[in-house]
Amino acid sequence: MPGWNVSDIPDQSGRTAVVTGANSGIGLVTARELARRGARVVLACRSEQRGRAAEERIAAEVPGAQAEFAPLDLGDLASVRKFAEAYAPERIDLLINNAGIMALPYARTADGFESQFGVNHLGHFALTGLLLPRIESVDGARVVTVSSGLHALANIDIRDLNSERHYRRWVAYGRSKTANLLFVHELVRRLAARGSGVVAAAAHPGYASTNLQAAGPQLEGRRGVERVVALANRIVAQSAEAGALPTLYAATAPGVRPDSFTGPRIQGWRGAPTKSWRAPWTLNDTAGERLWAASEQLTGVEFG
Repeated sequence: MPGWNVSDIPDQSGRTAVVTGANSGIGLVTARELARRGARVVLACRSEQRGRAAEERIAAEVPGAQAEFAPLDLGDLASVRKFAEAYAPERIDLLINNAGIMALPYARTADGFESQFGVNHLGHFALTGLLLPRIESVDGARVVTVSSGLHALANIDIRDLNSERHYRRWVAYGRSKTANLLFVHELVRRLAARGSGVVAAAAHPGYASTNLQAAGPQLEGRRGVERVVALANRIVAQSAEAGALPTLYAATAPGVRPDSFTGPRIQGWRGAPTKSWRAPWTLNDTAGERLWAASEQLTGVEFG
């Protein structure tokens, strides 16, 4: 693993990947590099305009790339179901649950869930469940879910998953990222129990310069905060290209273990991918089971 970079990605010819949030940042880099190595990549994005632009950008940067946009709004379960029924490929070697929102003002999804929990966790939970039969039909398939080092901000509150009692944007974000890790942990247990060969793992980008940090200040018109974020992204953050390496490692490197958590080497902020620290509560079997049951009830998606 030391010094691992995009040149170490194995040949992906003949493989098909679905990457959520592939229109910008880490998702775009992930999709581009998989396409560069020969994979067919489905760019699952909420905005058709940005998704088509990403499709064109990848085609320009990687001649001959197989990259195609498909509409997916993780904040709307009807859209998730339509993607699975109408747009998802029949063969899926890699599902990259990458899309996310961070520290936004309180809002609800189309189905009434707190937006960060709804998009970051429930949307990906439902998507994975609906696509899992196609994933399990492929030898060597993987599901990679992108969490964050900021999961350490908060454990989930099973009694208040939608932050209805009290909303604090960063706590809600931390809970949604903890939910990502608990989801992977419980998915691994369930796959193992039925003898599935699918590898489910998690990754995080450290502090990478993307549009994610500025979205909240932009929505609220906080221009001073937006300028501070832009400055920090230029001075402190690593590039989106570097931030995508842990995801690409978890998706393609040989020997990736189920329930592993890959992040940047230097203090979890930047550098080559390596095994990352995770909070003990993200490995709690009981919490994983309870979150899973609640997620099935909220989304109406059962994993069979």
